Amino acid sequence: MIDSLKSLFIRDLEKVSQEIEAYEAEELLWKRADGINNPAGNLALHLIGNLNTYIGKNLGNTRYVRNRPAEFSDICSKEEILIRLKETSSMLDMTFDSLSDSELNLEYPTQEFGYPMTTAYFLVHLHGHLNYHLGQIHYHRRLINNIK
Repeated sequence: MIDSLKSLFIRDLEKVSQEIEAYEAEELLWKRADGINNPAGNLALHLIGNLNTYIGKNLGNTRYVRNRPAEFSDICSKEEILIRLKETSSMLDMTFDSLSDSELNLEYPTQEFGYPMTTAYFLVHLHGHLNYHLGQIHYHRRLINNIK
């Protein structure tokens, strides 16, 4: 199961990178449209913060310090986002390699929803969260690249 989860997270994070690369102009990453409050650049930063906190810090014992408000307000270069996505993918690779299938049945270290859950449950939730925002990024790119 660990190998399957690792494969899915890394595959879909690579799709985020592909979407970011596909923006015709860097400034379009940060463009807001009617009804779309979070542009792709901020959604990518949010995913980086989310995965580095809940997988890297809490399961991989990294020393990541999250600044969630900055995920939705910072602006950086396309290249910086792609570097951070690659670093996040490396973190996922190392963290999943350090876990065993039996650890998936253990309680996740924090109660993010206000109640205990298994690590497997929370990882499935995090993968759904990744894909939710991947879909938003894809939609944003298609919309923004067409309306400039």
